[in-house]
Order: sequence, then structure tokens, then C-alpha cells
Amino acid sequence: MRNIPETYGSMVFNDAAMKQYLPEEPYKALKLTISEGLPLNREIADTVAEAMKNWALDKGATHYCHWFQPMTGTTAEKHDSFITPAGDGVILEFRGKELIKGESDASSFPNGGLRSTFEARGYTAWDPTSYAFIKDHTLCIPTAFCSYGGQVLDKKTPLLRSVEALNLQAMRILRLFGNTTATRVDTTVGAEQEYFLIDESMYQKRKDLILCGRTLFGAKPPKGQELNDHYFGTIKPRVVQFMDTLNRELWKLGIPAKTEHNEAAPSQHELAPVFESANLATDHNQITMAVMKKLAPQFGYTCLLHEKPFEGVNGSGKHNNWAISTNDGVNLLKPGKKPAENKQFLLFLIAVIAAVDKHQDLLRISAASANNDHRLGGHEAPPAIVSMYLGSELCDILDTIEHGNRYEAHGKVVMESGVDVLPTFSQDTTDRNRTSPMAFTGNKFEFRMLGSSASVAETNIIMNTIVADTLCDFADELEGKENFEEALDDLLRRTVKNHRRILFNGDNYSHEWVKEAEKRGLLNIPSANLAIPHLTDEKNVTLFEKHRVFTEQELISRREILLSEYSKILNIEGQTLAEMVRREILPAVMSYCSNLSRAVLRKKELEILPEPEYGILTKLSDLARRLAEENEALERELVEAKACRGSAKEIADNYRNIIFARMASVRTLIDAIEPDIDASVWPYPTYSDILFYCD
Repeated sequence: MRNIPETYGSMVFNDAAMKQYLPEEPYKALKLTISEGLPLNREIADTVAEAMKNWALDKGATHYCHWFQPMTGTTAEKHDSFITPAGDGVILEFRGKELIKGESDASSFPNGGLRSTFEARGYTAWDPTSYAFIKDHTLCIPTAFCSYGGQVLDKKTPLLRSVEALNLQAMRILRLFGNTTATRVDTTVGAEQEYFLIDESMYQKRKDLILCGRTLFGAKPPKGQELNDHYFGTIKPRVVQFMDTLNRELWKLGIPAKTEHNEAAPSQHELAPVFESANLATDHNQITMAVMKKLAPQFGYTCLLHEKPFEGVNGSGKHNNWAISTNDGVNLLKPGKKPAENKQFLLFLIAVIAAVDKHQDLLRISAASANNDHRLGGHEAPPAIVSMYLGSELCDILDTIEHGNRYEAHGKVVMESGVDVLPTFSQDTTDRNRTSPMAFTGNKFEFRMLGSSASVAETNIIMNTIVADTLCDFADELEGKENFEEALDDLLRRTVKNHRRILFNGDNYSHEWVKEAEKRGLLNIPSANLAIPHLTDEKNVTLFEKHRVFTEQELISRREILLSEYSKILNIEGQTLAEMVRREILPAVMSYCSNLSRAVLRKKELEILPEPEYGILTKLSDLARRLAEENEALERELVEAKACRGSAKEIADNYRNIIFARMASVRTLIDAIEPDIDASVWPYPTYSDILFYCD
């Protein structure tokens, strides 16, 4: 541990590396570019590129790449070596123009119709606000990605735009409160990452895990997570080794991995980092997922990031902890000792409440995917209904604001254990609600709907933009008012009254809440194919264009990409399931039934009643017949679905309503067969094998 401060960030071209490798003036120019967005001239860019190259070579790098985040949800990179032919040999070269701009094929990545195959040119552009780093002997330069026509094709560019939009509007509000010291407002994010580690030998025997990232069938094992013994339990030695190596690799890359523990489901774990700026946190979360996948095989594991790898136990989410901070260190969502009197905090808090209520659809879309549909509302994750939890104290304060009453603060409650040797401590002013989609947790909001494999960019683009829009409305109303305090109180009172419906402190899993939410007029969009089309609703196009985060064309392309991805995932899953049934499951069942048939006939010849064998044979034969029929129907419907020439929405709806439903029927039959067939005959590892016998 003593070496960690020295190795932390050692593979990152961070401020310390810049100081070491750059002359003073270029260093100052680059720092201004990072802090204030000022452009770099070509001469400075050449100097920075040369310094980056020298640093990378000293770290053992041989290549460089523009590292970007296309709409695949993962990252992309094309490596070029530093060598340039010179006479009979080579020189090592990296110039400013190669640092600032790269070129990539823009038609082969998801583009939602923005690019045709013959319109292939796309550009990557250096993002100096996210440090370059070294991975696999390659200098990785974080970049934005756009088409030849300038349309956005990635997740970084709109995130940076949304950060700027929030900064602009938040600064207007701060000036109204007399803040003259802050020059910038940024959003900070901490992305808690859940994941499964399963034995690689088991993974290699499950075609569904390899191709789909999740099991498409699997009977419930005798034990699941009902004893709660895995959650926060002692971490197994091999997992400890993995976590230790993971931490050290992440720390080298400047990723502040902080907390690790066993999660609720068997073989499930979690890693949580310290908060960073939204842009850096997004980049770091993508790197974290990649490093997890890369390291797991070194310890005989496969890392699963799918939202629901196993039916019947918890799936994996990614809790997006979001806050707003000034560049002089003030968290604008921190209540302070007297939150009822902290008008600046209350304005920002109420702005978030109003924004979430007005744009429930967008937050639902940010967590919408075929994978996450299996998880949301499953008594392990929030339901598809967006609501907010504030806790009793803040709700009481909002009550007094709405009704014009004076808030009477509750005294601190001292917690006593009844054991003298144990210390006493003060109770927090609010409880935690693990069922809420968006919970206030002291000085931030925790958005819990996001899936484990998703980029955090989408959620933070939306949070930044919708809060920026509400702050803009607030600033428009308050600027120029003669009596600021009176106008502020009136604004807060009206806003609380108009948006109180989004607040709910109870059990979000309960059936009663679903009925209550409907009475309140809250949206309940159960599946991704129904949520995604709302992205291009008129109000949303107006919102994103107003703050220059997306154009209408860019929103349409994203809608098409998300719907297409949804359909493709269900198609791959359907094809995989049908093939596994046809080629392995049915033959195994038929072979086992043949053996049982011979046993039945032999017993009859010996005049012995074959009751056990006959009962199992009859049951399995019937299930196999029905499975064959359902699988034939699935294969037929997959052909029809692929031939559909409707809109992206019509195709997605077809996959949801027909393919998804048929797959569920096929699974039910397989899961009924598995417990009654000889373990030596069953062609795949069971849930018990995968979740409990890997160490």
C-alpha cells in the first residue's frame, strides 16, 4: 500500500506528467484549454503531442489511438504505431495534427441513418479535459466522434454539451445569490458498478452466456439468495485476488476505486469509485468495465456485466450518484446545518425535483434497454415508474414552503446500543430508500434504474440538460426582480406545489404504489420498446435544441439506433435459444427418454411394475413434445420477424410482443425438464454449478 501514492495515475498523462514533460509556456496554455476551453494553436499542439509521445515511450508504449465512445455502448480504438519511415530506418513521430484530429469509418458504427455505406468518413477530435492514458502498450487519447457532416455519433460530445448547458444556467443562479467567486459549475458523478464473477470453465459450456451475456434458461437451484449470506459476506480468496489486481490496475489509470464488497446474489460483487466530474467519471467507468473483463480470465473467471444473467436472483445495476459543484469547492446539493434556511440549496433541490417530474420519460429512456427490461421492477431494482425519495426532514421542509409555515427543526436523535463499551452517535436526519429510482442521499441524488452494462453518459446527459432547463426558467423569472427574496419564496412555493406528485418515500415495489402513481399521473412505461420512441416527442426535441445538446436529426438517429439495438438483441437471443434447443436440449431429452423406455420394457418383461420410470418418461415425453412445438414456432416467428419491413418501432414492438413472449414459453418448458433429467445427460452447467461450485 505504501507504493500506491507513487503508482496512482502512473499510466495517465496527468498534471504531474504535463509538468515534467512540457515546457512552462505550453504547459500553461494546455491548462487554460482544460480549465477554460481556450483553443490550442498548432505550435502548442505539436509541443504537447511530442511531450505525450515521449512520456508514452518512457512507459513502454509502441502505438497511439483515438479512444472514443460510439453508440455501441462500449469503446472503440484504432492503433497506429509511432514509427515513420526515414531512409533505411524509422523515426518515432507524433504530431499535433495527429493528436487533435483522427479519422474513422462513420458508416460501420451505429448511426441511425446519418451515414450510408458509401458515406464513410467520420472524425475523432481530442478531448483535452480527459487525460490521455496508456493501456496495452498504447497511448489512448480520449476523443469525441462525429460524422463528416458534423452530426454527433458518440456519447462524449452530447455529455460535454450538457455540462456546458448546466454550467451556463447554474452560474446565472449563483450570481443572483451574490456569488462572485465561482467561475464554473460542473456535475460530479460516482458510478457504482455491479458485476458477476463465474468460473470460466462453466462460462465456456454455456452458449447463451457466450453469445447473449445471460442464461436463456435454468431451473431454480435449491438455494438462491434467500439466506442473505452472500451480501457483505466474507470475500472468497480467489475473488480477493481479482479485486486486489483490479484495484491496482485502476489506480495506475487514475481511477479512484474505493469500495468493494459481495452483492446480494451469489457470485455477485460491486465496486464503487470516488466522485469525479461527469465527463471523467464516464470515461473511467468505461475503462473499469473493460479492465474487469480483461482481468477476470487471469483468475479463472469470466466477468458478466449483463443486467440479468440469472433468473431468480438479483441482476446488476449501476447506481449513478449525481451532484452539482462549483469550481471553488461548494456542493450545491449539500443542505448544510440548517437546510430550511439555506435558500440556495433549496432552489437547486427544487429545480431537480421539477426537472425530474417534467421529464420522467427521458430518465426512463436513459435506463431503457432489452437487457434492463429483465431487471427493472424485479424486487431488486426500482420499477419502471420514475419517482424521487427525499426523506422525512426535507419533505417536512417542502411542506412548510408550500403552505407558508415556519419549519420547526427536529433535534438530533442520539443512537444508543445499550452496551456501554459501544460508542453513541447521532442518527442521520433521513433514512435510505433502496427501492426508489432516484433517492436523495445527503448531498447528491442516486439514480438507481441504470443497468450495469450501460454507459453512464445517457443518464447524465439527460440530468444535466433537464436541470439546466429548469434553472434557466428560474433565472428568467428571478433576474431583475426588485424584491429577490419575495420572488424567490413565491417561485419555490409554486414549484413545490406543482411537482409534489413525483415525491414518494414509501415502498416502490408495492402494488399499492403502482395504483397510487397512476392516480398521480406518473408515467409507467414497462419496456424499452415503449419508452425509446418518446425521445423524439416535440417537448424533448425543443428541450435539447434549446440547450444545443442534440439537434432533431441527432435525436432521431439515436431513437433509431436504440430501437434497432433492442430488436437485434432479442433476435440474437431467440436464434441462440432455438439452436440450443434443437441441437442439444431436445436430443439429450430424447436420448434419456429412449433409455427410460428400454428400462420400462425390461421391467415389464420381468413382470416388475415400472412406476418411477414410467411416470418420469410420460412427463418428459410430453414436455419434449411441447418444447419441440414451441421451438418450431419460435424459429418460424424469428424468420417472419427478420423479414418485417416496418419502422424501427414496429419491428421492436414485434420482437417484444411475439419473440420475447415465445422465448418465455420455451424457457418455461426447459426449466420444467431440467430437474427430472439425469445430471450426466443434461448438456449444460446448471445454476447450482455456475453460482455455487466455482471456488
